[in-house]
Amino acid sequence: MNVASQQVSFLKKRLRRDRIARSVISLFGYIVLLTMVMIIWHLFSQAMHIAASPGVKPRQEMPVVAGGKFLYVGDTANGQAAVIEGPGCSVSLARLDKGALSARQTLRRPCSHTLDAVTSYGQPYVVDISATGQVRLLPVPTVSQPLQQSNYMDTPLANEMSFALPESVWARHTGWQLAVGEQWIIMRVSTPDETLVQWINRSSPTQIVRQEYSASQPIVLLPDTRQIMLINNSVLTFVDSDNQRLHQLKLAQNVRWADTIVKNRSVFVALNNNTLVRLSLYNQAGILRYQPAYTIQLEANEVPVALYAHASVNGIAAITSQQQLLLINRISGEVVERRALPVQPSGVSWFDSRVYVYGPDTYIQHEVRNMAGLSTTNSLLMPHLYEGYPAPDQIWQTSSASDFQEIKMSLVPLLIGSLKASSLALLIAIPLALGAAVYTAYFARARVRDSIKPTIEMLEAVPSVLIGFIAAIWLAPLAERFLFSIAVFMVTLPIILLFIALVQHRVAQSVSSELQNFAEAVLPVLGIVVYGYLCVAWAPEWLLAAMDADDFTFLAHTTEVPVGKTTILVAIALGLAISPSIYSLAEDAISGVPHSLRQASYALGATRLQTLRRVVLKVAFPGIVAAMMLGFGRAFGETMIVLMVTGNTPIADWDLFAGLRALTANLAIELPEAEVHSIHYQVLFLTACVLFSFTFIVNTLAELLRQRSRRVKSYG
Repeated sequence: MNVASQQVSFLKKRLRRDRIARSVISLFGYIVLLTMVMIIWHLFSQAMHIAASPGVKPRQEMPVVAGGKFLYVGDTANGQAAVIEGPGCSVSLARLDKGALSARQTLRRPCSHTLDAVTSYGQPYVVDISATGQVRLLPVPTVSQPLQQSNYMDTPLANEMSFALPESVWARHTGWQLAVGEQWIIMRVSTPDETLVQWINRSSPTQIVRQEYSASQPIVLLPDTRQIMLINNSVLTFVDSDNQRLHQLKLAQNVRWADTIVKNRSVFVALNNNTLVRLSLYNQAGILRYQPAYTIQLEANEVPVALYAHASVNGIAAITSQQQLLLINRISGEVVERRALPVQPSGVSWFDSRVYVYGPDTYIQHEVRNMAGLSTTNSLLMPHLYEGYPAPDQIWQTSSASDFQEIKMSLVPLLIGSLKASSLALLIAIPLALGAAVYTAYFARARVRDSIKPTIEMLEAVPSVLIGFIAAIWLAPLAERFLFSIAVFMVTLPIILLFIALVQHRVAQSVSSELQNFAEAVLPVLGIVVYGYLCVAWAPEWLLAAMDADDFTFLAHTTEVPVGKTTILVAIALGLAISPSIYSLAEDAISGVPHSLRQASYALGATRLQTLRRVVLKVAFPGIVAAMMLGFGRAFGETMIVLMVTGNTPIADWDLFAGLRALTANLAIELPEAEVHSIHYQVLFLTACVLFSFTFIVNTLAELLRQRSRRVKSYG
């Protein structure tokens, strides 16, 4: 009984320990699964913001100070000032103070002066024009320049600009307009008899150019392109400061309204058929020209009143004559949000997620929720006519030198880069890996197989960063000379291996049994080395003779990409990296074919090659396909090799001599620098979702094929 009870007690303790161990292991397993689910959920939740439309919600309505009128409203919620005309003959700068506008800095002028406000590159200016035509542009201090003087602008300020108009012209003026560019200021003054256009060079204010036009001539000022646009019904004529006509553009309908956004790289014109046309700037033979980019359909009798481009997002806020606020994708022209306004506004400004719509008596601050919704499927995938480009293109360029620049976020160059690199790497890896797998699994003796297979599988443990380092430091400088040799070697190596296998079998039979293993191991290596030397020594001369060229620089002429940064070099390094993985899986699939099937084939009179082609490869085909798919998935998800070897140039081109940027490399480069929760940040998460989904699908299909292959073998 004592022995039996001790055994029972021991078994109970053992079961208890097993139960505890199983529970702990299961707990950690569930924690790992939960962590993976949370990571995937966070990945897709960040990207889903792009699929949702942006919403506009009124946050605050603020009346103007008594007796005043809004000329411009800055980002008052962030401490900037609103420019208010009045009361009396004055201009005040008002800021929010305890929830109300407080005007403490005031510019008082005689009532004969004309006061207004203009903006340039997001900087507001107060325009003060005397009765004799003396013009002063006084910059409104920003948050970093706090207002301290109550007699604001009575003394000269930094960045203040001034010039003079002809007194006789200003005395008869019926209207005027002023535009401030980076280098030029243009002012239009209309009189009953004529329209005067005066150009002022900001770096040299004494350099003044004057042009005269008819009194009824509609003109749009484009100082940043050093042009003006003359509107004559449906014909637009662009003239420079030397009064030279640069080019003309004829539209489908007469123009009823026109305006430009900051930098003058885009001009918007409203036509009589209720369409808004964007004209985009490009350089043609040294002449800056405009061409139609897209059209926006407006409602019946709807005309824009004002436009304001966001400083860092591809969005434009527009207000119309029907009390509507429109949020427009600047790249594609899609109206992503339309909202009715309680009052008819006269101006609009947009800072961060805050849109200010203002009329003479009040302004309304709107909050734009889900700014990522400004990026649409159309803008991310389709070709578009970007500013500065003569034709539609697909470009990824998220960094810009300044604000108010178009951010180009087309995913197509990144997708093409990943597909191009991984597909070509697969073309290089499949012959190498399958040739080696067929040899070791079918032709080689057991002792040779047991020595070769572990050696090749050990290459899979080599870090990809090391392969990328070797390719970038050693292979890239030699690419101009040896690129073609390496390509010929990789492509034709399977044929050479097949030939070596045929010769090797006969040589091995002609020697003694002691030397057969040595012959099987040495002959392939020796044959590959000799063939590699022949490719390096003779193949370049054959290519240069066939192309009638002196060197290999012609390879980079079409794409202007260095030969050492081309797709072929990336594919060679990437193909070598994924070859061990494909080899290991394919070799297992081939060697796992039941031996009885081979023997049955031999008994029916088939040769070894016939058995290989018609029996072994057919049975192992699902496993071989699974190996290729897993290799493709690894190549598609590889980061360090494509990051180190390529020039990381996002080019939407399938040319093998062009550069590329893969999805993985783009994430490694830009995600650490992207502003959290910005549109750029969420588009990068979208690319991560594309990468995850693609590799998940490919690997899942490959695993299903592997399981099917195992079931077939078990039945065999």
